[in-house]
Amino acid sequence: MMKKQLFTTFALLSTGAVFAQSDSLESAQRSLIQPQYMEPVEIRSLRASDNAPFAVTELNEKDIKKQNLGQDLPYLLQYTPSAVVTSDAGTGVGYTGVRVRGTDGTRINVTLNGIPVNDAESQGTFFVNFGDLASSTGSIQLQRGVGTSTNGAGAFGATMSVSNMQQFEKAGAEIINSVGSFNTLRHTVKAGTGLMKNGFQFDVRLSKISSDGYINRSFSDLKSMQFIAGWKVSEKTQLRFMMMTGKERTGQAWNGVFEDSLATSRRFNELGMKTDLSFYNNQTDNYQQDYYQFFVDHNFGKHLSGHVALFLTRGKGYYQEYRLGQAYSSYGLPDYITGNDTITSTDLIRQLWLDNYYYGGVYSLMYEKNKTQLTFGGGWNQYIGNHYGDVLWTMAGGVPDNYRWYDLDAQKNDLNFYAKLQQKAGEKLLLFGDVQYRNVSYNLYGFRDNPTLMPMPVYNFINPKAGATYLIRDTRTEKQRVYASIAVANKEPNRNDFEASPVNQPKNETLYDAEIGYEFTRHKVSFGLNYYYMYYNNQLVLTGQINDVGAYTRTNVPNSYRTGLELQGAYVPNHWLKVFANATFSQNKISNFTEYMDNYDNLSGNQDIINHGTTDIAFSPNLVSSAGITLSPIRYMPKEQVFEIDLLGRYVSRQYLDNTSNEKRSLNPYLLNDIRVRYSIKTKHFKELGLNLMLNNILDKKYASNGYTFSYVYGGQANTFNYYYPQAGFNWMLGLTMKF
Repeated sequence: MMKKQLFTTFALLSTGAVFAQSDSLESAQRSLIQPQYMEPVEIRSLRASDNAPFAVTELNEKDIKKQNLGQDLPYLLQYTPSAVVTSDAGTGVGYTGVRVRGTDGTRINVTLNGIPVNDAESQGTFFVNFGDLASSTGSIQLQRGVGTSTNGAGAFGATMSVSNMQQFEKAGAEIINSVGSFNTLRHTVKAGTGLMKNGFQFDVRLSKISSDGYINRSFSDLKSMQFIAGWKVSEKTQLRFMMMTGKERTGQAWNGVFEDSLATSRRFNELGMKTDLSFYNNQTDNYQQDYYQFFVDHNFGKHLSGHVALFLTRGKGYYQEYRLGQAYSSYGLPDYITGNDTITSTDLIRQLWLDNYYYGGVYSLMYEKNKTQLTFGGGWNQYIGNHYGDVLWTMAGGVPDNYRWYDLDAQKNDLNFYAKLQQKAGEKLLLFGDVQYRNVSYNLYGFRDNPTLMPMPVYNFINPKAGATYLIRDTRTEKQRVYASIAVANKEPNRNDFEASPVNQPKNETLYDAEIGYEFTRHKVSFGLNYYYMYYNNQLVLTGQINDVGAYTRTNVPNSYRTGLELQGAYVPNHWLKVFANATFSQNKISNFTEYMDNYDNLSGNQDIINHGTTDIAFSPNLVSSAGITLSPIRYMPKEQVFEIDLLGRYVSRQYLDNTSNEKRSLNPYLLNDIRVRYSIKTKHFKELGLNLMLNNILDKKYASNGYTFSYVYGGQANTFNYYYPQAGFNWMLGLTMKF
């Protein structure tokens, strides 16, 4: 079976998918013959440089624009090496996520202009909160593995650096409209003054994206606004301010679709179902997040530059839901007595709120002279969050008006310092060293189901990294290099991991990451390979075990690892044809995994303990590949016009829903094919007039990209329930861009 899958994947080189611009021949050649764009200091201090010894993919403005039709930011990365994307609504709009090398979003460090973005408690990133971010994003760098030191959450498998301070070079405006399947609409307006004589510059973006979603009642209504003000005080000093707000209202589709419903009702959504089998019409998630960022950049001299930034992220919102058969005791209430009847449960409508502030500052100081680049940096941030829940209505009664059944606070402090050195030794050898100190402390004032549990953990982490790059050849027309690195990363548990007794609190996770690679670019060909070995100590995974406070939480497993080979290449035989591909072959294992399963036949309440030996880590496919062809079919196209057709595809092998390597609890492999068509022209009245057409899943593949599972023993036999997140079959998006 595997041989057949491999053959099919590589046969797709004639119809498959792209990997991002730094991995394409066009971009590699561009970097050889053109001067490099000087990134702002906040980006340069965090990102890996061209010759840093790490596995890096970078998308520039052109790459982003080419595929940006309104889907969330993770979908811009779907063709990059080792990446797998997923969408709750099945369309790429709304709640979406990306995994890199099997690493989920809670272990991917995300920064926006150098400012930490990951939620301080869950450590995930909710891209739904800043809809249409791609329309004002100038570049994205994705570092696979531990990568270089950064601000915010622990980089524990990948690092995503997003730069969205892009401003119009000259006064102008841009209007972008998209329409597509499932009533998907996207409207974007951008305008900017360009750099004025007094040194000021202002830009604004307004966006609205809406979609019904593929899954029933999984609609999205996303509104966002971004404002940027810049002041070039002098040739040495620049001030910038960015304000961005995003407001989302989405229909909940978090539960997925039960396995037995996939064949007949794959768009079924059980959330909001009432006793009479009708559906509640306001089963929604509602959240607004506001970002304020202020930057000061200053050049102290020819070799020394500095950067300081302050930020505030304000979030507030709730999800509202209809719940069946809720026990009064679960809400801290006595059973409801009416006449001679005692009612122990009722249907109800509730709101669960999150109200938080996340603020702090980051800084960096960079020295560059001759063969030396030395960077010092760091930051401090504090998160203050209030969690509370209100009951709005009950069917049976017995709940006070405006009843709030929990009101809990949480605080998290994060302090880090780092130092990075790049030193050229001779003409061909580049040495890299990086060390980070990070202090993390939680103050958790209870949990919804355990309000008296108040852990206050403190962590001190040292994260060293070292590597070297040897430039075999580095000229205008050819580049060859080999590199190697080793890095250590530590990561604190998430807030909900602490819902355990004081004697059974989770330990922090530690990752040791070794990488070695080779890259080659010359004339019509580029090629790269990267081998990685990522060893985890005390990785937190779900085992099914109920802890001593009655919660299912993640458990530390002593030994686990990921190892793989990432391959990528591109070939441009002539001006009208480009071929490119990437593939990751990996193994992702837990040593001596033990599963805990509820046994309702056991009157003592003890769980069954099942030892599975060495197993695959959940959601970690052994093969992820993309490949594709770009055609420019018109031979003599004027330079004012661009016409391209991309034939794209990607393959993801089997993924297990848990850590048991049980094929009955897994996602089937899937192979997808897309077509993308782009035409643009410059005219007398338009700086650019462009048309983009995206045909997704053209073979109408029925597949699921995510899911979950749970099992228990009852009546003497094990029962397993699988839930899946089906993705849309054939669907399309059409976009029109007018730039003035």
